[in-house]
Amino acid sequence: MSKLNAIALTPIAFATLLLLQSPITYAQDAAKMKPSAASATTLTQQLDQIGAGYYKADQPGATVIVMKDGKTLLRKAYGLANLRNKEALQADHVMRLGSITKQFTAVAILQLVEEGKIALNDPVTKFFPDYPETGKTVTIEHLLTHTSGIPSYTGKPGFVAKSVKDISVSEMVDSFKNDALEFEPGTSYKYNNSGYFLLGAIIEKVSGETYANYVAKRIFTPLGMNNTAHEGHERSQQARAQGYSQRGEGFDPSMKISMTQPYAAGSLTSTVDDLAKWDAAITAGKLLKADSWKRAFTSYKLKNGQDTNYAYGWGVGQFEGQPMISHGGGIPGFSTYALRLPKDQVYVAVLHNADRGLPQPEMIASRLAAAVIGKPIPEFKTVMLDEKTLNQYVGVYRIDEKNRRIVVREGNKLVMTRTDGPRTEMQAYSQNGFFKDQNSLLRVEFNRNAKGEVSDVVVHQNGNAVVHPKLNEALPEAPKAFAMSVEQFAEFAGDYQIQPNFVLNVRREGNRYVTQATGQGPVDIMPISADTFNAPDVGGQLKFEKDADGKVTQLILTQGGRNTPAKKIK
Repeated sequence: MSKLNAIALTPIAFATLLLLQSPITYAQDAAKMKPSAASATTLTQQLDQIGAGYYKADQPGATVIVMKDGKTLLRKAYGLANLRNKEALQADHVMRLGSITKQFTAVAILQLVEEGKIALNDPVTKFFPDYPETGKTVTIEHLLTHTSGIPSYTGKPGFVAKSVKDISVSEMVDSFKNDALEFEPGTSYKYNNSGYFLLGAIIEKVSGETYANYVAKRIFTPLGMNNTAHEGHERSQQARAQGYSQRGEGFDPSMKISMTQPYAAGSLTSTVDDLAKWDAAITAGKLLKADSWKRAFTSYKLKNGQDTNYAYGWGVGQFEGQPMISHGGGIPGFSTYALRLPKDQVYVAVLHNADRGLPQPEMIASRLAAAVIGKPIPEFKTVMLDEKTLNQYVGVYRIDEKNRRIVVREGNKLVMTRTDGPRTEMQAYSQNGFFKDQNSLLRVEFNRNAKGEVSDVVVHQNGNAVVHPKLNEALPEAPKAFAMSVEQFAEFAGDYQIQPNFVLNVRREGNRYVTQATGQGPVDIMPISADTFNAPDVGGQLKFEKDADGKVTQLILTQGGRNTPAKKIK
């Protein structure tokens, strides 16, 4: 998910850890060429230029499809399916979908609702009598909308180490059912995979079929999606791509994972061709009644009336002024994103065979969609503004009751941070417009009231615009640096393991203290106490812990509201 998103529309199936930073280097975007009337470049060629600009011929890549009014504008593959064999990716290669799986699980649930076999307000305990008392307050709809309060099993300590092991449905449910709820069901939104795991188990209990068989018989086969399946239960011999993870400057095969663990939250594999069939079926209103489809795409409202911008297995939002339905996925070896623009009947799917080290599929899909609807993402050129103008934008802007966007000036740039979030440097492209860089869709525009005073900032990202009013609040004080000697720091230096093959290295480089995650660049850290360091550029914090003898044993990485332990191994 993008670091400054106010609305999370690209949740991943396996959030095994929060990385300190994304090791992404974007290629130059060929979409910046604006076709003139005299240009002979077709829309398909323009779309191909956009896609080709992001991938290298000797690295993992993507399969891409762009549909408009049911017709294919672009269907192509970029990069390699297998690095060792130098096998080129083909558009019909099978890929893991990750959390795009959730929309299929949601449709399966709605089919059972239409048949009268279950109801959206049924409690979990109706299907699992031995579920703790908390299950009486959690409904199927809470599971569908990530408002159950059940902690996500993929975020529990030790999950990664155990993820290679096959596990039964009941064993997995038993592993998290006794966990305390994180909030009262229906009062808050927090993306989690436990809810969709439970939905898969409910499908099995009610239908008498395994999840794999149910979705194959009731969804994939009727729609002719022959190359889509729960991994390990394929019905065709279609070639599949190898999945990769970035390691340093190169790519290695991704970590192993048993697909019994993502299950109904992220176990499906497919092709862009089958996803296009899926979109066509939705457009045609197949599988479900019109009322059910409408409900599937309607943002869930919390008990206080606030929209969550998440429906049943889809994120819902806006894209360049029109409704957008979308979802992304991340799972070992693969990252994915697909969006629908119902008004213009546009569908875009981008499937990567690398879980990190490539551009975000959401960004590429957004650029492709913007080009199709005639609103290409503009090219920004830096302009210089004087200090007086820049200073007028400095201040505190409201996100919600608890969270703020903070804007400060550093030299000739603005720096924006979100409460407990990373720093984002912004450079001006106009008197009131700022952008992150040429490889990001993030831009902000400041507005003024009738008196000429700055009144709000509009954050544009991935076709979505969110307004944040300026508040009359003082800027928060920056944490003061703690005076730490080289000798004091020496006990913290070393390697800390988050998961197998993923390590945080902590070291000194001259006068700088830095940490560096496997496959990523160095990040500056600043001591703020005798055992705690801030990583302001990525909105993180490292707190070191010692045993009874005073020896450093581990660190706790806090980022995005989540604490991740890392044991010292060297």
